Amino acid sequence: MMGPVDSAEIPPRCSAEIDLGALRHNLYVCRQFAGPNCRLMAIVKADAYGHGLEKVTATLAGEVDWFGVANLEEARQVHRSTDGRETGILVLSPATPWEIEAIVREGFSGSVSLTEEVEAYAEAARRSGCAARLHAVVDTGMGRMGSQPSAFPELVESIHSHPGCRLEGLATHFPSADEDAAFTHSQIGSFREIVTRCAPKSGCQVHLGNSAGILAFHGETAFATLARPGLALYGISPIPSLGEALRPVLSLKTRVTLVREVPAGSGISYGRTFVTPHPMRVATLAAGYADGYPRHLSNSGAEVLIQGKRCPVLGRITMDQTVVDISSLDQVAAGEEVVLIGRQGEEWISATELAERAGTIPWEILTGLSTRVRRIYR
Repeated sequence: MMGPVDSAEIPPRCSAEIDLGALRHNLYVCRQFAGPNCRLMAIVKADAYGHGLEKVTATLAGEVDWFGVANLEEARQVHRSTDGRETGILVLSPATPWEIEAIVREGFSGSVSLTEEVEAYAEAARRSGCAARLHAVVDTGMGRMGSQPSAFPELVESIHSHPGCRLEGLATHFPSADEDAAFTHSQIGSFREIVTRCAPKSGCQVHLGNSAGILAFHGETAFATLARPGLALYGISPIPSLGEALRPVLSLKTRVTLVREVPAGSGISYGRTFVTPHPMRVATLAAGYADGYPRHLSNSGAEVLIQGKRCPVLGRITMDQTVVDISSLDQVAAGEEVVLIGRQGEEWISATELAERAGTIPWEILTGLSTRVRRIYR
């Protein structure tokens, strides 16, 4: 009988292994695509796409000029994890009325689309005695935020006209750089004209390139001074034909908890959506949709890796457990490692493959990993 085991030595039921060397490599690749005169803003929102915001930002501090986050709390986490180093931190989303003063007071940068937002930032600057550092966003096709192009000069002038506000950047965003090249070409041309008309003051950053933009349109965006890699930083190309040099940063693993022989006609999991057509050997895994292994992978043809071989997922994925077919394997024991995303032997399952099976995108697969998945950094 096993003796007591220190809890620190117990292997996690589900873990995400993060390769920090691959992260640094991908930053180098993004820098090569963006060009020598373009600075980089590492997008670390949503817990650095599920990779762990604090560890990722601590690793990249000093390697990038900016970090991009979604909200005030993420900005504070970045500031803490970088020990307050002189790196810009931009809140990419519109701030709530309750966040604005803290963004100004704590030295973060905000994104604005309307003159009303500029006025709110200016008032916060007046109250706090700190400068409001602002990036003016123009909507060239994303439709989510940003000034209309015709109103953009007014937005920029509004920032200039308030003594407490400082224009740090002019920005837009690609909605379909990975899908619609023709529209993206026209969007780049429109933004270039807008930037030229606004004639920003020296030192103002100009940025529009996300991962797809950096990889596919870097030749047309040379006028930009800043690029914003997100997915590519984590080793996944939004355009499958590009980004061969990228290295996936994250591997998702779990463990076998139970091995059983089941007869023909046995229902597997909720709803009995899979019934065994013949006697099978099945394994129960210690991961489910509460860990971030999507329920939409149920009955989709999804597979996992055990002993370097693909094993089909059977029936519905449940909150904490998943059942797979191991009939093709000679011996499988409880505790064996299972790869959900990553490499095992000669086989490989990517986040993109899972996303396609689940009818979603790799961004959602990565950011859906829950807090009970232990992050292990290599």
